Formats: sequence, structure tokens, C-alpha cells
Amino acid sequence: MGTPLIPLADEQCDIVAKLEFCNPMGSSKDRSALWILEQAIGRGEIAHDTTVVESSSGNFALALAFYCRMLGISFVPVIDPNCNEATEAQLRLLCGRVEKVSIRDGTGSYLKNRLSRVQELLVELDSAYWPNQYANPDARDAHYRFTGGELIAQAGPLDYLFVGVGTGGTIAGLSHRIKETYPGCVVVAVDAEGSVIFGGPPKKRRIPGIGSSIVPPLCGQALIDQVEIVSEARAIEACSALAAKYALYAGGSTGSTYAAVQDYFARHRPGTHRPGTHRPRVAFIAADRGHAYTQTVYDPTWVQQLHAEAAQPPGIKTLAVN
Repeated sequence: MGTPLIPLADEQCDIVAKLEFCNPMGSSKDRSALWILEQAIGRGEIAHDTTVVESSSGNFALALAFYCRMLGISFVPVIDPNCNEATEAQLRLLCGRVEKVSIRDGTGSYLKNRLSRVQELLVELDSAYWPNQYANPDARDAHYRFTGGELIAQAGPLDYLFVGVGTGGTIAGLSHRIKETYPGCVVVAVDAEGSVIFGGPPKKRRIPGIGSSIVPPLCGQALIDQVEIVSEARAIEACSALAAKYALYAGGSTGSTYAAVQDYFARHRPGTHRPGTHRPRVAFIAADRGHAYTQTVYDPTWVQQLHAEAAQPPGIKTLAVN
């Protein structure tokens, strides 16, 4: 596909952003969706009468909807209330059937119930295929082959790579490809506060696309040196900063990853990393664009409500008064 790499002016580091939100459906999930479908078709796991069924918080569903439509394959996404309204509307336009889970699981998220609904649909439908983006090695290989290959060709030697983590496919593929070429590159995984991927306590999360209420098998295959946990409040601040400073209209995952870069180097002053330079070369993955977040991350009222809810003691809910 090919996505651009752009430099971002910074006082401490040479930062470059890999604009994965320039993919056709607006996120890094285009890479894994298309490669998974192509490989499954090649193996005979998907035929024209097959229905693809997948759990997604939004971006992977959009990518699958687009490529399944192009390939003439039926697709049923399983989403939840955290899916942005614009994304859900687009999915309902592209797909003949959309399943929406509305009950939270024991972690306060919806993922486990989405996955349960996927399993029910696999039994219910005559011929169905589950891409299983959380464990499918083709998801990892797509980023190893394509995203990683492009990043190496575009960025040159890297000292740090920051990658947001949700299903684990992006960081699993990228970390192996980058470390093969630049063994000293520090791979920093970026996770959301409230996600359980790296052992943190579960907590209600509102921004889709980053974090998880399960530990995805693909994460165990990644070569991760350090982990940065980012709150939703910081992700929102970083989205605003990217727009104000660089005119980048980015989504919640991208904001989280950029926040991690800023927070990391606020704590770790750059030293000498390569001969002849005192400024580390840092890349981060801009995984999603901001258009689907107009009514959330970029809506002052929604942001105010998020801050108010976060300030409430546990067990207290804020009720809207009409």
C-alpha cells in the first residue's frame, strides 16, 4: 500500500511518524485485513459463499468490510458501544448485517462478549471464517513484510520505535523486522490505562483501538523492551497537540502513542545513541485518523464528561439531566 513517513519537529529527538492512517480505510488495520483475507483465500479457507465474522472495536471491521466488498465476500462485524458512531454508520452502510454486543463483561469491557458472539455466529452460519486478529500469524506477518519493510526503507537507523498495542499483530511483526536490521533499537509498547495486556488492573475504557481486556497471543511473540501506559486523558491531550502543532488529525491510538513518546523522553533525557549524534532517532506508528473521533476525543462536551466520570469515586455514576 505504501504510507508516508514525516518528520515532527522536537527539541530533544529526531521524531518521525509513520502515517498508517493514510491507508485506504484510515488505519494500520488495512495491512492485516487484506493479507489475512488473501492468505485464507489462497489456502481455500474462504470461498465466495463464505461469511467472514470478526470481533472489532472499529478499525479492523472497517478494513475487512472494504476488502470483503471488493472481493465479493460477505462480512458480519461484531462491535460494541465503544465503536464510534461514524464508524458504526459506515459499517452498516457496507455490511448487510452488523452484530452489536451491549453487555459489559467482568473486566468492564465488551471484548469477551464480542468473542462469545463470534463463536455463536460460527455455529449459526452455514459457511463462516473467523480471521481471529488476536492470534492469527498472518496479522503479524503483514506488518513484518509491509509496514516494517517500508519503515526500514524510509526511516534509516532507528534508536526507538513506539507502537500502540491492541491485538498485538502490529508490534509482533514490526519488532522482529526492525530488530533484525537495527538490533539496538528499543521497542516501546504503548498500552491504555485499564488494559490488562501487560498485567495492569482492568478498568472501563472508552477510546477504542488500543488496549484489551484479554492478553492477545500475538503479544507474546513481540520483542518488547519497555512498556508505556497512557491514560485516556493524556491520549486526548496528545491528539490536540498533534493537530495544533503539526496539523495531524489523529485518532485515539495515535494520540496515545505520541503521548508515550513525549512522556518517555520527559523522564529519560536523551544521551548519545549513535556515533556522531546526541539526538535519538525515534519512530512511532500513527495508526488511526481522527475523523471517527469527532464526537468523542475532539468533542469538548464528551471530554468534559470523561474527566467528570473519572473524578467520581468508584460506584458513583453521573446522570445526565434533560
